[in-house]
Amino acid sequence: MTDSNKKYTLQQSGDKMTRKTKIGDTIKVHYTGYLEDKSIFDTSKGKDTPPFEFKIGGSDIIPGFETACIDMEEGESKTISILPEEAYGHSHKELISDVDLSLVPKEIKPEIGLEVKIGPEERPTHAIITNITEKTLTLDANHPLAGKTLTFDIDLIKIV
Repeated sequence: MTDSNKKYTLQQSGDKMTRKTKIGDTIKVHYTGYLEDKSIFDTSKGKDTPPFEFKIGGSDIIPGFETACIDMEEGESKTISILPEEAYGHSHKELISDVDLSLVPKEIKPEIGLEVKIGPEERPTHAIITNITEKTLTLDANHPLAGKTLTFDIDLIKIV
């Protein structure tokens, strides 16, 4: 079935025809992302928060989340777990380094968890301070969710 150059996947569901999402569709979802310890790392659910909108197949989001949204119907909800390979990848040791504290600019007050920019001004890399000793600090430039299995509750609000 074609409507305005869009292709639809239709399926009989009870007394009505329903449309399922596919690659190329723009959709709106609400989601909550959890780590393995059940702590929430991100959510689109909140007071006055619009649904998250993206195009399936547009490479705008992590692959596992995108794949999970294929073949959903408006109003459908699901919970999925995404391994690191389909999320932010694994942590890479070469992105973790120790830096001599004497090289840290005076205006930066190092503390564990502080995000800093490193590298050239025109293309800085973000890193997190993960350890501090008397002489060095450890910087981790991996994505904060690298190496983690992520769980998402996804609610498909609308196929745009």
